[in-house]
Amino acid sequence: MEKINGGVCAAPGFQAAGAFGGIGKNEKKGDMALILSDTVCNTAAIFTKNKVQGAHIKVSRKHLENGKAQAILCNSGNANTCTADGVDVAEEGCRLAADACGISPYDVLPASTGVIGEPMPIEPFKVGVLKLKEGLSYTGSTSAAKAMMTTDTYPKETAVQFTAGGKTCTIGGAAKGSGMIHPNMGTMLVFITTDCAISPEMIQKALSDEAPASYNQISIDGDTSTNDTVFLMANGKAGNAEITEENADYKAFCEALHEVSVDIARMVAGDGEGATRLIEAHVVHAPSLKAARAVSKSVICSNLVKAAMFAADANWGRILDAIGYTDADFSADNVDVSIHSDKGEITVCKATAAVPFSEEKAAEVLGEDAVYVEIDLHDGDFEASAFGCDLTYEYIKINAEYRS
Repeated sequence: MEKINGGVCAAPGFQAAGAFGGIGKNEKKGDMALILSDTVCNTAAIFTKNKVQGAHIKVSRKHLENGKAQAILCNSGNANTCTADGVDVAEEGCRLAADACGISPYDVLPASTGVIGEPMPIEPFKVGVLKLKEGLSYTGSTSAAKAMMTTDTYPKETAVQFTAGGKTCTIGGAAKGSGMIHPNMGTMLVFITTDCAISPEMIQKALSDEAPASYNQISIDGDTSTNDTVFLMANGKAGNAEITEENADYKAFCEALHEVSVDIARMVAGDGEGATRLIEAHVVHAPSLKAARAVSKSVICSNLVKAAMFAADANWGRILDAIGYTDADFSADNVDVSIHSDKGEITVCKATAAVPFSEEKAAEVLGEDAVYVEIDLHDGDFEASAFGCDLTYEYIKINAEYRS
């Protein structure tokens, strides 16, 4: 597997563009994105489990009943959630994009992110869709990724190449997410494209199985968004024999999808609203996968741990506390904890007890942009990771002023 550039346009046959239609306030960034495949794709999706859901989710579920799609139309600045005519606006946006691109409106998947409960006008789509069509490019991933952003500080893109059926295949992705992130499948949107040939059933299985290992292991603030969406589109242009069963090619596809998904998870977590560093918790030797995932996520969700990380304070008791209240079956009698970054590694706890360490060295290790917490439960053979960020004064400021 090899990491490459190109984001959602890395796989052959996909174009993308970003444009400004007038929903948001930043004309330079844009507020609409379009991703278009040359051909209809086998497509999978996962959505938020929040009981209150954005209008685009209702429309996308309907459009994906046949497991096919050819385009994604995304807007930022307005979540199109809890509005009287949200579904009508989402459907009309799809029709406008379809007419511009010469495809069926049922092959367009809408997505929205931004403020909840604000009326969504259709006029910006009439302006923005035409700009998007004019701007479509096989190198347009970054333009689209920028237009998706709300409080994100940079566009999030990634791509890898792998081999399936003797053919070189590519998976690429673009994402937005910075606040209201605690997926349960924030506002997190992830769009993934591939030229690998894979059946609708297997692509949905791959994405559904991947979500618990990566997307559902992200948390910035504990708030599950109304709009969380992940789309995965496969146009089959790589020319490999279509993957229709769980064979070696399917395994290679899943490994590449996991690489892209974890990369996105790290970017989203590290760019949390007001964050100064990524916190990644890695649990090993757990008695079950469920326990490993639960413990790692408990640690990165703890506000006390997050606040300590902001201060570069190795207050490891907070980590043990978060481990201890995790709702899972495991023993906490023999827990080891170490913390590492590019500045080195310190062990702060062995056998669920204190060990001497240098506070000065600890502050240096915790002062980096990415900090990794290693937790050994000594209670089994399973492992998992979770992805979060520190809690800062700036987080409060951003969300206190979000609508102003």
